[in-house]
Amino acid sequence: MSEITCIEDLHRLARKRVPRIFYDYVDGGSWTESTYRANEADFQQIKFRQRVACDITHRSTATTMLGQPVAMPVAIAPTGLTGMQHADGEILAARAAKAFGIPFTLSTMSICSIEAVASATGYHPFWFQVYVTRDRGFTADLIERARQAQCSALVVTMDLQVFGQRHKDKKNGLSVPPKPTLTNILNIASKPHWCLKMLGTKHRQFGNILGHAKGVDNIASLVEWTEEQFDPTLSWSDVEWIKQRWGGKLIVKGIMDAEDARLAVQAGADAIVVSNHGGRQLDGAPSSISALPAIVAAVGNDVEVHLDGGIRSGQDVLKATALGAQGTYIGRAMLYGLGAMGEKGVTQALEIIRNELDLSMAFCGRTDINAVDRGILLSRRLE
Repeated sequence: MSEITCIEDLHRLARKRVPRIFYDYVDGGSWTESTYRANEADFQQIKFRQRVACDITHRSTATTMLGQPVAMPVAIAPTGLTGMQHADGEILAARAAKAFGIPFTLSTMSICSIEAVASATGYHPFWFQVYVTRDRGFTADLIERARQAQCSALVVTMDLQVFGQRHKDKKNGLSVPPKPTLTNILNIASKPHWCLKMLGTKHRQFGNILGHAKGVDNIASLVEWTEEQFDPTLSWSDVEWIKQRWGGKLIVKGIMDAEDARLAVQAGADAIVVSNHGGRQLDGAPSSISALPAIVAAVGNDVEVHLDGGIRSGQDVLKATALGAQGTYIGRAMLYGLGAMGEKGVTQALEIIRNELDLSMAFCGRTDINAVDRGILLSRRLE
């Protein structure tokens, strides 16, 4: 392949190297995928105000997220099945994030466990994303395990009480390990590099669940448990309970409405993430970036407002920052890098985004990401 210069180059390479069942899990949304597409497309509607004759010699993308110094206002989002894009995927992504100087967030539905990631990164603080399950004892155990792993923040995902209908996953028979259909077997066999890496790791199941959840000690029981445990009764009192039990920094993810943002603040959130789950839940919902300004206006003085969904470049990070986001998260952009080239690919994705962020900021006449505001934008369509 020719030189990689953008996230789309990593995307194309990942498509070649990752088995279709897991590539489709990443590269798709729910129902018609209209929200999934809007997450990217709406960023393109926002235009920069280019400035010239400004001294842009010394520039910095460094800032803080939740009081933590970061090389740029970007964190790695919690993504399920990361270890199926590339063997030991969560460990590799966490290492890349640590070296780069940004937060890594581990999903409850990760392949590598909290303990495996903590051990492999030298107990460097990372963030842990937790789902509230029907078995509150298991949720409490996850919180304690995150504490023991020295996680510096907990992320509670609020928008997965039920699953959006993801047609690609249903048609592919998505499971971990993959269902041994002829189509899946043939496709996986066509990815020898992926197969060799997976044969060389012990991490092939949901490491945070198997052997930890009550009665879950094999694949059959794991599938049954997963289908039953996402809790439709989730409420703000559960967030208050988690905040009290955790005691540390709490991020509430999945906010798309100003009223929900205010309720999250009342429940004890230190930060909220404007997110529609990457367009994988409610199709027909607005894009994350279009929802951001109203939410910033509602709670921006009370809590940090972060954003995920549709970020594929440093320019997207800059636009979100200009509209009031104090941090952003990359999921698919990181996964494309991981699927393409493992840890090296994640590092390259981060380098691409930071370079694009730095140069775009310079073209707008700014030298410090902390001084970026709406003044760098021409578009007002998303207000």
